[in-house]
Amino acid sequence: MAAVIPARAQDAQSSGQGFSQNLRGADEQLFAQANQSRAAAGAGPLAWDPALAAAALAHCRRMAAEGEIAHRYGGEPELTDRAGAAGAHFSLIEENVALGSYVEMIHDGWMHSPGHRANLLNPQVNRVGIAVVAARGVYYAVADYARAVTFMSRNQVEAAVGATLRGKGLIVLEDATDARAYCSNDARPASAPGFLMLWQDADITQLPRALSERMVTGRYRKAEVGSCPAQNVEGAFTVYRVAVLLY
Repeated sequence: MAAVIPARAQDAQSSGQGFSQNLRGADEQLFAQANQSRAAAGAGPLAWDPALAAAALAHCRRMAAEGEIAHRYGGEPELTDRAGAAGAHFSLIEENVALGSYVEMIHDGWMHSPGHRANLLNPQVNRVGIAVVAARGVYYAVADYARAVTFMSRNQVEAAVGATLRGKGLIVLEDATDARAYCSNDARPASAPGFLMLWQDADITQLPRALSERMVTGRYRKAEVGSCPAQNVEGAFTVYRVAVLLY
């Protein structure tokens, strides 16, 4: 996670407390400008993520209420937890915040701040949610960038990994009892598999190198796949835990 407080946009107007509102056209403007800048830099386009946008809006409203911009206020969850609670699934998340007199200043300010420019142009992120709120005669903005992870159930994870194993010529057993038990508590199966592999990753399309190397030896004909909840994961990152037994 990268989260750097940007330099405050200059020439902020001074006025009364004012009234706070979300500016939907402004978030669309910043979204378009971000993708224009990414295209110019050779980075892939960002897709709009409603869950990230909801998290960004909640934090943006908090900034407008506080007055001073920050990535976290007292009693507020971390960015990863805020985004996760809003329904986002990700393996990487970053945030830019800003305050300025004009919406047009915000993107320009981010692009001229090394840390925020790096977040905005990061080729590893592919989703974004942006919120802009007007209050006190100025504009508050939040952009949450993330590397999205497709949410999958346990059965879907097992089916996906099983399909990969079948593509390598292995027979995948229907009964996943032993593999699930090994996944959950490292209990060595009574079925005595020739090789056991247990790993966690946000991307299950790529098998661990050690597993791939064992499979090409030709010593194994069957496999059992089990999935269980990930362990020791900090924040609300989406990670899958998988066990594969080779026979």
